[in-house]
Amino acid sequence: MIHLRLFGFSIQTLLSLVMVLTLALIALAIDLSNDGPTDELLWHLTGETEPLEQLLGGTQYLANGTRQMPDTAPNTSIQHIPNNRFGINAFLELEAEATKRRQSMALIADAGFGWLRQHFPWEDIEIYGKGVFWDERNRDINRVGGGHIRLDTYSTWEKYDNIVNLAEEYGVNILARVSSPTPVWALPAGTTNTHGPPSNYQDFVDYAVTVATRYKGRIQHYQIWNEPNLYPEWGDQLIDPAGYTQLLCATYAALKAVDPNIVVHTGAIGPTVDMTGRDAFDLLYLQRLYDLGAGDCFDVLSVQGYGLFSGPTDRRLRPYTMNFARHQWLRDIMVANGDAEKPIWISEAGWNPVPTNPDIEGIETYGQVTPDQAAEWAPLAYERAFEEWPWIGVINYWFLKRPSEAERNQAFYYFRLVEPTWEPTAVYYSLQDYIQSGDWQHPEDGWERRARELVPQVLIGALAILFAGFILSRAIILRVLPLKERSSD
Repeated sequence: MIHLRLFGFSIQTLLSLVMVLTLALIALAIDLSNDGPTDELLWHLTGETEPLEQLLGGTQYLANGTRQMPDTAPNTSIQHIPNNRFGINAFLELEAEATKRRQSMALIADAGFGWLRQHFPWEDIEIYGKGVFWDERNRDINRVGGGHIRLDTYSTWEKYDNIVNLAEEYGVNILARVSSPTPVWALPAGTTNTHGPPSNYQDFVDYAVTVATRYKGRIQHYQIWNEPNLYPEWGDQLIDPAGYTQLLCATYAALKAVDPNIVVHTGAIGPTVDMTGRDAFDLLYLQRLYDLGAGDCFDVLSVQGYGLFSGPTDRRLRPYTMNFARHQWLRDIMVANGDAEKPIWISEAGWNPVPTNPDIEGIETYGQVTPDQAAEWAPLAYERAFEEWPWIGVINYWFLKRPSEAERNQAFYYFRLVEPTWEPTAVYYSLQDYIQSGDWQHPEDGWERRARELVPQVLIGALAILFAGFILSRAIILRVLPLKERSSD
């Protein structure tokens, strides 16, 4: 009698293995579709919510073990880590009415945010020329007797004084972003992109000093520029790490002369792997800054922390992966350059619940999540940072609100925590609940511990399914096959 074998195994054994594998895949599919322990574990490793993306992400996570992981020096004593690390971006400078600025500040304080990243745009403060601090753009034109037209002007400081006063009144600290847009008078000749640097860097330094002098003792943290490695934040010219280093170091020295207690932040390093010159690969750009001596010119490294297409629990790490944990590679560069004691502050973080609408421009630019996901993931981002990353200082969520609905056709508009009509979104309420619950004060109870607890459950469950499947499949095959075939195995 001929006994069929394949790869040295009897047909009965191979059929048993096929049935076991089939049962295991069915069990896995049921688990992933019903929020079982495997689904929960893969979510905590990959930040993915769909079964296929979770399985692919799980294999990518395992690939972490094939490469050297970032050296983050987690046990180093870190400077400039405040007790309240909850921050928010707001556009208070765009609110024309003081009552609306107060309403925004009240929402910030009511949620429990301890920090406001507030823009002090150069072109809005020193509009017409160096040392000129008045505004005629929104002047009132009133006819007086005899047909004379009276042109009313007002101080450009009025609005910003009001913002600083409100922050003090509501107990909110300000991280002042001093940066472009650059006033036209300071731009290089022939330049029309106001995001670029001035022709004379000293003009910017003097502007920053003027701001710091006016608010000495009231604002301690200053961020110098924004996303200098990304277009269009450095204008139409090629990205220039040497130019930014010069700007940063000159401003650092000048601000420290105003007040040695001032804390200087770099412009937020934007995540990108572009190396065309239009943008600059964030990791290479930071190393270049160190090579040029920028390490002596800042107290805090600022980065962007967008989650994009995966959740805050995404633990996949490679230099070309864009996710919420990307700053670990920047931290590795800081450690390698002797800056382990300096913190990273995240200037902008968030997930975009932009609706699926072909009329919205840039709908894929910032990632796309559901409103429920954005509301769930926002607190988890802070939870993970507090549990895993002791070098992370303030995380500034992006953003509170825009002054009107005019930008509803722009994808970035939907990051808002509050509608222009002053109605808070679900994300606002979820962050408010988390901040006020005080759970963030106990990071040992966070998601990483829960993920570790799931590992033995998943392993035991998988082994039980494989064992039961093998026994069941053998029983079925031995019952179905003829007796003479049975005896041959």
